[in-house]
Amino acid sequence: MAEAMVAKDIVAELKAIREDLDFIKAHMVDVDTILNPKEEARLEESLKEYKTGKAVPLDEFEKAKRR
Repeated sequence: MAEAMVAKDIVAELKAIREDLDFIKAHMVDVDTILNPKEEARLEESLKEYKTGKAVPLDEFEKAKRR
């Protein structure tokens, strides 16, 4: 009888752990989406350039680079 209670306790604990893991997976942050301050500043600068029309399309940039 005691072994059955221990098994039930183990199963209950495993279910709780599974729920915790599911929650963690659903709320994890992708580390590749986190920018350091330098990267964030560069992104803001790039967005400003894009909005003001100073950005160059990639194919034009690559053509100029080959010249």
